[in-house]
Amino acid sequence: MSNIVVLDNGGGLIKAGQGGERDPTTVIPNCLYKPLSSKKFLHPSPLTSLSDEIDLTSAAVRRPIDRGYLINSDLQREIWSHLFTSLLHITPSSSSLLLTEAPLSIPSVQRTTDELVFEDFGFSSLYVAHPQSLVHLYEASRQPDSILSKTQCSLVVDCGFSFTHAVPVLHNFTLNHAIKRIDLGGKAFTNYLKELVSYRSINVMDETFLVDDAKEKLCFVSLDLLRDLRLARNGNNLIKSTYVLPDGVTHTKGYVKDPQAAKRFLSLSEKDHVVMDKVGERRKADMNKNEIDLTNERFLVPETLFQPADLGMNQAGLAECIVRAINSCHSYLQPVLYQSIILTGGSTLFPQLKERLEGELRPLVPDHFDVKITTQEDPILGVWRGGSLLASSPDFESMCVTKAEYEELGSARCRRRFFH
Repeated sequence: MSNIVVLDNGGGLIKAGQGGERDPTTVIPNCLYKPLSSKKFLHPSPLTSLSDEIDLTSAAVRRPIDRGYLINSDLQREIWSHLFTSLLHITPSSSSLLLTEAPLSIPSVQRTTDELVFEDFGFSSLYVAHPQSLVHLYEASRQPDSILSKTQCSLVVDCGFSFTHAVPVLHNFTLNHAIKRIDLGGKAFTNYLKELVSYRSINVMDETFLVDDAKEKLCFVSLDLLRDLRLARNGNNLIKSTYVLPDGVTHTKGYVKDPQAAKRFLSLSEKDHVVMDKVGERRKADMNKNEIDLTNERFLVPETLFQPADLGMNQAGLAECIVRAINSCHSYLQPVLYQSIILTGGSTLFPQLKERLEGELRPLVPDHFDVKITTQEDPILGVWRGGSLLASSPDFESMCVTKAEYEELGSARCRRRFFH
């Protein structure tokens, strides 16, 4: 049995490690970046290590995956090469690879991926999986008594870096005809926050890493949009939060000024806030202050997932997207799918997202169906853990395509094995 490498190759983060382990060996951003202090593009250090020494202010970024699909195979080769030799220390020729790929990928992208795996790196065998089926596999094994496990079907809602998919899974296979997609993910949210902040206070259009960090720490999903907009306009302190920008001297990373105060919004739903702070006139942004105040930006950014029309997109929001995906499935599956909705992907980490989704779904779903939504314990690592589980199953080897088969039959013929 050869060594199996499990690689969840996301548009935002690569999660990689040995099959059979509980957690990946390393998680790295799937990009190269060039800080202002450097002449060439560098490999990011793994997220677990403290990389405070590099100042990422205005760093340029290059990504091999755009809108979910591999567009720059040379760049991906460079990133993988660094990953396999410096971080995982593996020899591809004596290893199998379990790789994830976004659903509904096109043949030319698949062919490029296969060439990378077999011709550039020379892996001995390959298995390609949809991330959503791995999430289903992991959750089914984690809760053996659940409806999901007994019926072997679930609806995986995957809010990733590039976009959001609602994917029905049956017996570890994605039902491709029923997959629905919203072209919004972590990257779009960060870009929208950049625009809102740049428009109101200070230009952060080049600060990808900084704004990303502010988004992860401060954004949340509003449970009552009109109320929260009204409170934000009146300068209510429950919503306002301050993010301190790096000054390049004492600290090279941004941080939240008062992390406890940033969590105050959680108490919004407890009672109606009639007591308003005095209505202050809108202060003009003080350009000398090295910080940005966020008010309604905190919930307007994730709000776009429920109302893509806010960004001028002619697409359904998340709740409707889920209903459409389930309605595309056989009527026997529908009641079960509503009871086993799984949220995964980094963008599901916004606080209150699950509660908001439950509230929006209920009116759209027939009364006699139960709606049950579960969030993964770790939405970022869930796919990788499912892959690790699959890699350690006894019949994994027989599911792979070997290098010899690839050389004899070519990419398209080999691909038929994975999803049938």
